[in-house]
Amino acid sequence: MLLEALKYDNRIFGLDPQLLFQVAFQMLAIFILFLLASYLLLDPVRKILNDRKERVMKEQKEAKESREQAVRFKDEYDTKLKRIDKEAEQILSDARKKAMQRENEIIADARAEAARIMDNAKKEAELEKKRVKDEVKQEIITVAALMSEKIIAASVDEETQNALFEQTLKEMGDKTWLNE
Repeated sequence: MLLEALKYDNRIFGLDPQLLFQVAFQMLAIFILFLLASYLLLDPVRKILNDRKERVMKEQKEAKESREQAVRFKDEYDTKLKRIDKEAEQILSDARKKAMQRENEIIADARAEAARIMDNAKKEAELEKKRVKDEVKQEIITVAALMSEKIIAASVDEETQNALFEQTLKEMGDKTWLNE
């Protein structure tokens, strides 16, 4: 043994079969430990990472769908707003047309009423003129009857008759003869 010890002593690193066996056994044990650690530790971590990756992808997909849906809703909203604006403009246009028609009807009715009132006023004026003419005629007749009574009663000559006629005219006044 001593001889063997001396044999190995002058070497820095001695490779003997037992050392090689030990190194190989340790490497196999480390590899088995690595596989075992990988199975026990790395697989759950990989699973967690894969689950997280899938969740992130799912959330991104949902976010994209939500964004697309929001764009669709916005487009629908814009379309509805445009349609509502058109409907409101149409309603306002119809209301303006109806208001103009109603205004024209009111103006036409007012003109017709004014024409009717004017016709009634003219008729009343004509009736009033006729009434005044009739009154004037009645007054002339009364005056003529008075004159004839005076003429007959006085049996006067022509000069007296003319004087009486002039006096009667002055009593009646110029205004009576001007209303025709």
